[in-house]
Amino acid sequence: MEPPKLQQKDFVEIEFTGKIKDGDIFDSNIKEDLEKANINVKAKPFIFRIGEGMFLKGVEDFLIGKEFGKKYELELTPENAFGNRNSKLIQIMPIKIFMQQKINPVPGAVFNFDGRIAKILSVSGGRVIVDFNNPMAGKTVFYRVNPLRKVEDLNEKIESFINFLFKRDLKFEVKDKKIIIEVEKAMVKFVELFKEKFKDIFDMNLEVRELSEKSKIPDKKESKKQ
Repeated sequence: MEPPKLQQKDFVEIEFTGKIKDGDIFDSNIKEDLEKANINVKAKPFIFRIGEGMFLKGVEDFLIGKEFGKKYELELTPENAFGNRNSKLIQIMPIKIFMQQKINPVPGAVFNFDGRIAKILSVSGGRVIVDFNNPMAGKTVFYRVNPLRKVEDLNEKIESFINFLFKRDLKFEVKDKKIIIEVEKAMVKFVELFKEKFKDIFDMNLEVRELSEKSKIPDKKESKKQ
Protein backbone atom coordinates (compact mmCIF):
# COMPACT_ATOMS: atom_id res chain seq x y z
CA MET A 1 0.00 0.00 0.00
CA GLU A 2 1.41 3.36 -1.06
CA PRO A 3 1.96 5.97 1.69
CA PRO A 4 -0.41 8.97 1.53
CA LYS A 5 0.78 11.88 -0.59
CA LEU A 6 0.09 15.59 -0.45
CA GLN A 7 -2.68 16.88 -2.68
CA GLN A 8 -4.05 20.23 -3.76
CA LYS A 9 -6.35 21.72 -1.05
CA ASP A 10 -4.85 19.59 1.75
CA PHE A 11 -4.10 21.33 5.03
CA VAL A 12 -0.59 20.35 6.08
CA GLU A 13 1.79 21.09 8.94
CA ILE A 14 5.39 21.58 7.85
CA GLU A 15 8.80 22.41 9.21
CA PHE A 16 10.80 24.61 6.85
CA THR A 17 13.91 26.73 6.44
CA GLY A 18 14.58 29.17 3.60
CA LYS A 19 18.08 30.28 2.60
CA ILE A 20 19.46 32.60 -0.06
CA LYS A 21 22.16 31.33 -2.40
CA ASP A 22 25.09 32.36 -0.19
CA GLY A 23 23.65 30.27 2.63
CA ASP A 24 22.11 32.94 4.88
CA ILE A 25 18.81 31.83 6.45
CA PHE A 26 16.00 34.38 5.94
CA ASP A 27 13.00 32.41 7.21
CA SER A 28 12.29 29.30 9.27
CA ASN A 29 10.01 27.81 11.90
CA ILE A 30 12.75 25.59 13.33
CA LYS A 31 14.24 26.83 16.62
CA GLU A 32 17.85 25.81 15.88
CA ASP A 33 17.85 27.51 12.46
CA LEU A 34 16.28 30.69 13.81
CA GLU A 35 18.91 30.88 16.54
CA LYS A 36 21.68 30.16 14.03
CA ALA A 37 20.50 33.05 11.84
CA ASN A 38 19.94 35.33 14.86
CA ILE A 39 16.30 35.84 13.82
CA ASN A 40 14.31 36.96 16.84
CA VAL A 41 11.11 35.04 16.03
CA LYS A 42 9.53 32.32 18.15
CA ALA A 43 9.54 28.90 16.48
CA LYS A 44 5.99 27.60 16.17
CA PRO A 45 4.02 25.06 14.09
CA PHE A 46 3.04 26.23 10.62
CA ILE A 47 -0.18 24.95 9.05
CA PHE A 48 -1.47 26.01 5.63
CA ARG A 49 -3.72 24.87 2.81
CA ILE A 50 -1.95 23.94 -0.42
CA GLY A 51 -3.02 26.07 -3.35
CA GLU A 52 -4.46 28.91 -1.28
CA GLY A 53 -1.48 31.27 -1.44
CA MET A 54 -0.76 30.83 2.26
CA PHE A 55 2.88 29.99 1.52
CA LEU A 56 5.30 30.61 -1.34
CA LYS A 57 3.69 29.25 -4.53
CA GLY A 58 6.89 27.57 -5.69
CA VAL A 59 7.01 25.54 -2.46
CA GLU A 60 3.27 24.75 -2.57
CA ASP A 61 3.53 23.45 -6.15
CA PHE A 62 6.59 21.36 -5.24
CA LEU A 63 4.82 19.68 -2.31
CA ILE A 64 1.98 18.22 -4.39
CA GLY A 65 2.55 14.46 -4.69
CA LYS A 66 5.23 14.38 -1.96
CA GLU A 67 5.11 12.04 1.06
CA PHE A 68 4.68 12.91 4.72
CA GLY A 69 7.65 12.42 7.04
CA LYS A 70 10.24 12.87 4.29
CA LYS A 71 12.61 15.84 4.15
CA TYR A 72 12.94 17.62 0.83
CA GLU A 73 15.25 20.27 -0.59
CA LEU A 74 14.42 22.53 -3.52
CA GLU A 75 15.91 25.47 -5.35
CA LEU A 76 13.69 28.29 -6.64
CA THR A 77 14.70 30.91 -9.20
CA PRO A 78 13.46 34.47 -8.59
CA GLU A 79 10.55 33.91 -11.03
CA ASN A 80 9.29 31.03 -8.87
CA ALA A 81 10.16 32.63 -5.54
CA PHE A 82 9.85 36.34 -4.70
CA GLY A 83 9.98 37.73 -8.22
CA ASN A 84 12.55 39.81 -10.06
CA ARG A 85 13.49 43.29 -8.95
CA ASN A 86 11.31 46.06 -10.38
CA SER A 87 12.93 49.46 -10.94
CA LYS A 88 9.50 51.12 -10.67
CA LEU A 89 9.42 50.12 -6.99
CA ILE A 90 12.44 52.34 -6.28
CA GLN A 91 10.97 55.74 -5.42
CA ILE A 92 12.16 59.19 -4.39
CA MET A 93 10.42 60.58 -1.30
CA PRO A 94 10.81 63.99 0.36
CA ILE A 95 12.69 63.82 3.63
CA LYS A 96 9.95 65.82 5.38
CA ILE A 97 7.70 62.73 5.29
CA PHE A 98 10.20 60.98 7.55
CA MET A 99 10.71 64.02 9.75
CA GLN A 100 6.96 64.33 10.33
CA GLN A 101 7.00 60.78 11.69
CA LYS A 102 10.12 61.57 13.77
CA ILE A 103 12.12 59.03 11.76
CA ASN A 104 15.75 59.63 10.82
CA PRO A 105 16.23 58.00 7.38
CA VAL A 106 19.60 56.24 7.30
CA PRO A 107 20.85 54.18 4.32
CA GLY A 108 20.24 50.49 4.97
CA ALA A 109 17.39 51.05 7.44
CA VAL A 110 14.14 49.14 6.83
CA PHE A 111 10.71 50.60 7.53
CA ASN A 112 7.07 49.57 7.25
CA PHE A 113 5.09 52.01 5.10
CA ASP A 114 1.38 51.17 5.44
CA GLY A 115 2.10 47.45 5.32
CA ARG A 116 4.77 47.71 2.61
CA ILE A 117 8.35 46.93 3.62
CA ALA A 118 10.84 49.44 2.27
CA LYS A 119 14.60 49.89 2.50
CA ILE A 120 16.39 53.26 2.50
CA LEU A 121 18.99 53.25 -0.28
CA SER A 122 20.36 56.78 0.00
CA VAL A 123 19.72 60.20 1.52
CA SER A 124 20.77 63.34 -0.32
CA GLY A 125 19.64 66.80 0.71
CA GLY A 126 15.87 66.75 0.96
CA ARG A 127 15.46 63.54 -1.03
CA VAL A 128 15.36 59.94 0.17
CA ILE A 129 15.58 57.04 -2.30
CA VAL A 130 13.43 54.17 -1.05
CA ASP A 131 13.30 50.57 -2.36
CA PHE A 132 9.87 48.90 -2.06
CA ASN A 133 11.01 45.63 -3.67
CA ASN A 134 10.70 42.51 -1.53
CA PRO A 135 14.10 42.02 0.20
CA MET A 136 14.28 38.59 -1.45
CA ALA A 137 13.38 39.87 -4.94
CA GLY A 138 15.87 38.86 -7.61
CA LYS A 139 17.41 36.14 -5.44
CA THR A 140 17.61 32.39 -6.02
CA VAL A 141 16.49 30.72 -2.81
CA PHE A 142 16.73 27.24 -1.31
CA TYR A 143 14.17 25.57 0.94
CA ARG A 144 14.35 22.55 3.21
CA VAL A 145 10.81 21.32 3.81
CA ASN A 146 9.52 18.51 6.01
CA PRO A 147 5.77 17.76 5.66
CA LEU A 148 4.94 16.48 9.15
CA ARG A 149 1.27 15.55 8.87
CA LYS A 150 -2.01 16.14 7.09
CA VAL A 151 -4.25 18.27 9.29
CA GLU A 152 -7.75 16.81 9.63
CA ASP A 153 -9.10 18.68 12.67
CA LEU A 154 -11.53 21.41 11.59
CA ASN A 155 -10.65 23.77 14.45
CA GLU A 156 -6.95 23.55 13.57
CA LYS A 157 -7.73 24.36 9.95
CA ILE A 158 -9.89 27.35 10.83
CA GLU A 159 -7.36 28.63 13.37
CA SER A 160 -4.52 28.48 10.83
CA PHE A 161 -6.59 30.27 8.18
CA ILE A 162 -7.64 33.02 10.60
CA ASN A 163 -4.00 33.50 11.59
CA PHE A 164 -2.99 33.74 7.93
CA LEU A 165 -5.65 36.33 7.10
CA PHE A 166 -5.46 38.53 10.18
CA LYS A 167 -1.97 37.82 11.56
CA ARG A 168 -3.44 37.10 14.99
CA ASP A 169 -5.59 34.59 16.85
CA LEU A 170 -9.31 35.35 17.03
CA LYS A 171 -11.92 33.60 19.14
CA PHE A 172 -14.27 31.44 17.12
CA GLU A 173 -16.61 28.49 17.37
CA VAL A 174 -18.32 26.16 14.92
CA LYS A 175 -22.05 25.92 15.52
CA ASP A 176 -25.03 24.93 13.36
CA LYS A 177 -22.81 24.60 10.28
CA LYS A 178 -21.54 28.15 10.79
CA ILE A 179 -18.18 29.58 11.74
CA ILE A 180 -18.79 32.31 14.32
CA ILE A 181 -15.97 34.79 14.92
CA GLU A 182 -16.06 37.52 17.55
CA VAL A 183 -13.94 40.65 17.05
CA GLU A 184 -13.74 44.23 18.23
CA LYS A 185 -16.28 46.58 16.67
CA ALA A 186 -13.63 48.19 14.44
CA MET A 187 -12.81 44.83 12.81
CA VAL A 188 -16.33 43.52 12.09
CA LYS A 189 -16.72 44.97 8.58
CA PHE A 190 -13.18 43.95 7.63
CA VAL A 191 -13.61 40.30 8.69
CA GLU A 192 -16.96 40.16 6.88
CA LEU A 193 -15.10 40.80 3.60
CA PHE A 194 -13.85 37.20 3.77
CA LYS A 195 -17.24 35.48 3.99
CA GLU A 196 -16.99 34.01 0.49
CA LYS A 197 -13.46 32.77 1.17
CA PHE A 198 -14.57 30.89 4.30
CA LYS A 199 -17.53 29.46 2.36
CA ASP A 200 -15.25 28.31 -0.45
CA ILE A 201 -12.72 26.60 1.83
CA PHE A 202 -14.86 25.22 4.64
CA ASP A 203 -18.29 25.07 2.95
CA MET A 204 -19.77 26.93 5.92
CA ASN A 205 -21.23 30.38 6.38
CA LEU A 206 -19.25 32.94 8.36
CA GLU A 207 -20.98 34.99 11.06
CA VAL A 208 -19.07 37.91 12.54
CA ARG A 209 -20.16 39.20 15.93
CA GLU A 210 -19.03 42.24 17.83
CA LEU A 211 -17.02 41.25 20.88
CA SER A 212 -18.78 42.02 24.14
CA GLU A 213 -18.42 40.88 27.72
CA LYS A 214 -21.84 39.23 27.71
CA SER A 215 -21.49 37.25 24.50
CA LYS A 216 -17.86 36.16 24.57
CA ILE A 217 -17.15 32.84 22.90
CA PRO A 218 -15.36 30.52 25.36
CA ASP A 219 -11.66 30.32 24.70
CA LYS A 220 -10.88 26.94 23.13
CA LYS A 221 -7.81 26.38 25.28
CA GLU A 222 -9.71 27.26 28.45
CA SER A 223 -12.55 24.94 27.47
CA LYS A 224 -10.17 22.04 27.05
CA LYS A 225 -8.76 22.56 30.56
CA GLN A 226 -12.16 22.38 32.24
